[in-house]
Formats: sequence, structure tokens, C-alpha cells
Amino acid sequence: MDSVPMPDGTPTATSSAPHSRTGTAAPAGPKPLAKDTTAGMLFGIGAYVLWGLLPLYFFILMPAGAVEIVANRVVWSLLFCALLITVTRAWGVLAAALRDRRVFASLALAAFLIAINWLTYTYGVTTGQAVETSLGYFINPLVSVLLGVLVLKEKLRPLQWAAVGVGFVAVGVLTYSYGKLPWIALTLAFSFGLYGFVKNRVGSRVDAITSLSVETMVLAPLAAVAMVVLAETNSATLTSQGPGHFWLLLASGVITAVPLLFFGASARRLPMTTIGLLQYFAPVLQFLVALLVFREAMTVERWIGFGVVWLALLLLTLDMLQTARRNSVARRAALRGAA
Repeated sequence: MDSVPMPDGTPTATSSAPHSRTGTAAPAGPKPLAKDTTAGMLFGIGAYVLWGLLPLYFFILMPAGAVEIVANRVVWSLLFCALLITVTRAWGVLAAALRDRRVFASLALAAFLIAINWLTYTYGVTTGQAVETSLGYFINPLVSVLLGVLVLKEKLRPLQWAAVGVGFVAVGVLTYSYGKLPWIALTLAFSFGLYGFVKNRVGSRVDAITSLSVETMVLAPLAAVAMVVLAETNSATLTSQGPGHFWLLLASGVITAVPLLFFGASARRLPMTTIGLLQYFAPVLQFLVALLVFREAMTVERWIGFGVVWLALLLLTLDMLQTARRNSVARRAALRGAA
């Protein structure tokens, strides 16, 4: 899945989200109009629902394996982004991003992180481990908090410390349940957390479509080689499973880009706190798809482990809401003082 948490651990959107060509989400100011809020909610829900239903898409792409699915996703996403850039006449924006060495280096690193994330996620779904993939995105906000401490040397608030502590307990319970470290979940959480950190360093200098274009450009040679090798070894399914399968694989470019566009439209209309709450739609839907559609097993121990994870997320959400409320009160006080 492609939404990014704040490196400081707040489960919300970051500058890696799509922005308009003229800037980032609207600064603090007058409250958004009711129509904007409604539209923002619809766009946000649409983005996270699409991300949450990705397991169904990957499931119907079988017997294609993870490598083939991700390789096609990279190639067709790049072509779809090229079409969007042509329509919006934004080739100059892309050229500027490619010329900026610091931006390009950051996006190249982000590309390899998201490749690890996509491969792990697709492997999990296509090998009957979709429950564990949903776990990865449930614990992702906790990993982002941890990265904030380890990488940015941030000081955590009490509820954040409590959430991280409970998260460690959850990993212990789930390790016992699985009989091994839940490596799929941990790889997803850490690769996505680091991806968010890198993209946050880029900030609003690059919009989402330009960013996705650069990232897929970096990965495209590897993806093309993978597709050729699969074809030469008669392992590719792109042209061997009928026209429906062919067009479904080609649609991966649209399916990658559209939720990003929806998310960008939402981020420009809603407070970050609201978007932070909306992001739980995706792992919840992934979890439900794994249980109700794929019929994956959940032992008592795993239910307990997931319950502990949800407790940690509850603590993190309470901290987020408290902080947002305090900031709102402080802003109102500052406005009254300036009046």
C-alpha cells in the first residue's frame, strides 16, 4: 500500500503526500468550507479504501508472483505518470527534480525502500499471509515514533512512550504466536517508516506524481530486466493468461496513481488530524479481507497480539488528539492576543 506516516510518529499524512503544483496543504487559517470538508472526506476515504482493497487486486492477478506483479506495477506506473505529466504540461517540474541532486538522491533512496515494501506486501498477500501484511500497517505508526527517537533524537510524550512499550509487548506476543518474528509485518512497517522519513526530507519541493515518476524511473531498469528474465524462463503470466489478466496487470499503473491523487485532494481540504484517523481504514480493510474473503486463520494468541497492537494505537491516537486540541487552543489564544 502507498500513504506515508509522519517521521515524528504522528499517524497522519506528510509532505510525501500529493500536493498541488503550487504548494502543499493549505496553511492554518480560516476553517474550510463545509463543501471542502465533505469533498476532502470523500477523497480521503476513497484513497484509503482503494489501498485497503489492494489485496483483492493482487489476489486476482495470481498466478503472477510478487516479482512479476511489482515489475509490472513499476513499468505501467511510469507510463501512466508520463501520460499525466503530458496532460498537465509538467515536464519542466520533472526535469527540475531530476536536475536537483539532493532531491534526486532522496527519491532514489525512497524508490528502493518502496520497492522492498511493495515486494514484501505482494509476497505476503499472494502466499496466504495477508493478515500479517495488515499487521505491518497497523504497527507502522509505532515504528515511525521509534524512528523519531532513534534518527531525529526526538523526545516522546508520556502517551507515546506508553504506546511504544505496548507495541514491543505486542511484537513479543505475536512472535510467540507465529513461532518466529513476524518478519513480513516488521519489514513493511520499517520500510514504510523509513520511506516516510526520506520523503519528508524532500518536503513540498516535489508533488506526488513527479515523485512517483522519479521513483519508478529509478526502478524501471530493474523492473524491465525482471520482466525479460521471467519471459525468457517461461515464468511470465502477462501474455499467457488471457486478455483479462493482461489488462489487469497493465491497470496497475492507474491503481497505483489514482489513490495518490485522491489522497492529495484530501490533504488539501482536511486537517492533518482527520487524515491521521482516516489512515486506519486501509489496514482495517486489509485485515477484514484476509479474514472474510481469504479465510486466513486467526488463533487465540494472534487475536491477543492484535488486541495489544490496537491498544498501542489507541494510546497513540489519544496523544495525537490531545496534542491537536492543545495546539488549537494555543492558536486561538494567539489570535485573540494579536487582535
